[in-house]
Amino acid sequence: MNRSEFILATAVILFVAFMLGWFASWLVNRFTRVTKAEIGELDRMAQALHEAEETRDQAITYLQQREAEITNQLAQTEAELRAAMDGLREARQDAEELRAKYEA
Repeated sequence: MNRSEFILATAVILFVAFMLGWFASWLVNRFTRVTKAEIGELDRMAQALHEAEETRDQAITYLQQREAEITNQLAQTEAELRAAMDGLREARQDAEELRAKYEA
């Protein structure tokens, strides 16, 4: 192989390598390219996600408020029940005392 054949072979190999690199770059660009329509869709999805998160936060706040109200109502009801049971216990004791006095 003389000098000009070597130069020609090297040039062909470099050209083929360049073409393969360019083709690979084109394929990667083709498959990873984001169009304006896709960007618009991504913006709409981001907005929908933001609204969903706000709705979720509002629902959590509402549920926490309702839980606090129901817990308060339960505490009041239990206090009323204890007071009623104490009153009933005292009424039974008074009735027993009156019954004992009446029988005596």
